[in-house]
Amino acid sequence: MRFELFIASRYLRAKRRQAFIGVITGISIAGVAAGVASLVVALAINNGFRQDLQDRLLGSTSHINLLRVESDGIKDWRPLMERLAKQPHVVAAAPAIYEQVLISRGPRARGAVLKGLIPGDERKVSDLLNTIKMGSAAALDEAGTGGAATPAQTNSKATAADKSVRPTQVDQSPDSLAGVQLRVAAMPPIILGKEMADDLGAAVGSIVLVTSPQGELTPFGIVPKYSRFRVAGIFSSGFYDYDFSWAFARLSDAQQLFGLGDEISVLEFKVDDIYQAGQIAKGIEQAAGKGFMATNWMEQNKAIFRALRLERLVTFITIGLIVFVAALNILISLTMMVMEKTRDIAVLMSMGTRKSQVRRIFVSQGVLIGVIGTAIGLVIGYALSWAGGHYHLLALAPEVYSIDYVPFAPRALDGVLVAAIAIAISLVATIYPSWSAARILPAEALRYE
Repeated sequence: MRFELFIASRYLRAKRRQAFIGVITGISIAGVAAGVASLVVALAINNGFRQDLQDRLLGSTSHINLLRVESDGIKDWRPLMERLAKQPHVVAAAPAIYEQVLISRGPRARGAVLKGLIPGDERKVSDLLNTIKMGSAAALDEAGTGGAATPAQTNSKATAADKSVRPTQVDQSPDSLAGVQLRVAAMPPIILGKEMADDLGAAVGSIVLVTSPQGELTPFGIVPKYSRFRVAGIFSSGFYDYDFSWAFARLSDAQQLFGLGDEISVLEFKVDDIYQAGQIAKGIEQAAGKGFMATNWMEQNKAIFRALRLERLVTFITIGLIVFVAALNILISLTMMVMEKTRDIAVLMSMGTRKSQVRRIFVSQGVLIGVIGTAIGLVIGYALSWAGGHYHLLALAPEVYSIDYVPFAPRALDGVLVAAIAIAISLVATIYPSWSAARILPAEALRYE
């Protein structure tokens, strides 16, 4: 062991005539440990929110959306989707319709986003259909078409459904259950979010009324269009906004409800590198031609991730003040140590110890305090982060935070950064005490001994 480090470690372990110096040293170690642990936990929470939000967003939505600028929808979308799906870095593509609707059941009603989709294509670009907890998404499959039904197919299916529920073909007795079941089975299926289903009091098999605000022109003016849907499933993504305000229907049923014909509102794409989505989106937009606009997941959620980055910086600065306060304790502790060890320092210097060595003794002592406190803080911080993430110890109100628990995602890089800053601050706190110790004159210090 180096001479300076040996003396510094002995000073930390040795009994002192003035016990309060030891108390201040202990408080310094505890302060550094508390600051480091707090920073590790705070950064783990920030990383957890960012990672959890990103995973939920990317699992629930596509990476890139292509929309028509000059009109409300995309016509002849099949050849366009087939061509754009061959673009570099594009993994999959899917058509979709997004429209605001009113979903009601009895006296209960609420606004929602109805997404018309093709299940086979939708599963390739998002995971929302895989989060169905009750019921099944199988009812959304277009029977015998392998994709979205054309308007002629939609009309023929609707005609067949009407014929299947004609009173002449079912039992007309008052207690007939078969007629009711047949009518319900002929209704188009819909998938509701869990929170929405609870709000409406709906379950699998319930009937809900979906009303489109666009309406249609009649002799009596514009009348809202509506259709009854059968709840075929309930999904729970864990993302409150989706669970409370989203619903899924077949693409053909959505087209019929909104009177769009064979038209969609957006083409969705999944790419192989989510962080290059911006560049890939530009390539898709250029390949689509004039009149199209592509947006990506980073642009759509830019404000959220900017807020998380700002919160991370503010958290780092605020909680870092704890380490700064601990550094002041280190300065005080070392200053008092120099006053207490004045005679020892004079003896060492009279025996040939150089001033630079005396300075390194107290620098080493301060760094030792910082290293011990940092090590303890890292152990406590990562232990708390692991326990919080594994057992979901802190619950949240999902209607406010979109998730129902505080996520923890500790990173090794954050620990290295926090440790480096804590030790650096501890090192800075040793400058004045070590400089004072090196200025001691042996003759003056030992004159009256």
